[in-house]
Amino acid sequence: MKNSLSLSQKVSFLAACTFTVVAPVMGYLSIGLPPVIIVGGSALVGLFCWYFTYLKKPVEPGIILPLFILTVAGLQIHIVEEYLMGFAPAMSRLFGIPWSEKNFLMVFALIGPVIYTLTSLGLYYKVPIAGFVAWFIFIGPGVAEFTHFIFPLLAPDLFPDDPHSLTASINGTRIPQMPNFYFKTTGHYYFPGMCTAVLPMIPGCLAIYRLLIRKRSCGICSV
Repeated sequence: MKNSLSLSQKVSFLAACTFTVVAPVMGYLSIGLPPVIIVGGSALVGLFCWYFTYLKKPVEPGIILPLFILTVAGLQIHIVEEYLMGFAPAMSRLFGIPWSEKNFLMVFALIGPVIYTLTSLGLYYKVPIAGFVAWFIFIGPGVAEFTHFIFPLLAPDLFPDDPHSLTASINGTRIPQMPNFYFKTTGHYYFPGMCTAVLPMIPGCLAIYRLLIRKRSCGICSV
C-alpha cells in the first residue's frame, strides 16, 4: 500500500500547483507571453520532477543544497551581466513587451535572493516546498539559459533593422534605451547575459542529473 501524503506535503503540493498557475498568468498580464513560456514551462517541468523525486522523500541536504547554492550564485553573477548590458530593455524590444529595468531589478536582484536564502534553509531542514523551488531554479537557470544563444538570431518586434537604441512606450509603459542585438543588423553575435549563462547552467544541470539518477537508483533498489 502506498503511503499517502502528510499534511505538510499536501500543503506544499497545493502551494506549488498554485504557483505554477498563478505566476505565469500574472506574468502574462503584466508583461506578455514570454513569461508564460519561460516561467510556466520551468514551473510545470519542475513540479513534475519535484513530485517524483523530492516531495514524498526529501533528498539529503548534502546532495541538493551545495548544487542549489552554486546554481543561485552563478545566477546572481549572470544577473549582473544582464543588468549592465541591458537585458530587460533588450527583451522589451525583442518581444515588444513592457519590461522595465526597475521590474527586472525588483524580481531578480531584490526578491530573488530572499527566496534563494529561505530555500537554502528549507533544503537544509528538508521542507517539501523548498524542493519545488530548487527544481524550478534548476530547470529555469539550469536549462532555460540556453535561450540566450538563440535571442541574437531572432528579429526584434520593434525596428529590427535599426541598430540604434530605441525609446518607446509599450502598452502604456515607457521603456528607454532599448538596444538592438539582432545579429543580422549589428553583425555581432551577443545578447545580454550570454557570457555568463553557463554559470548557473552547469550546477543546475548537474543537480538535475544527480536527482534523477538518485531516483532511478532508489527505484531499482526498491524492486
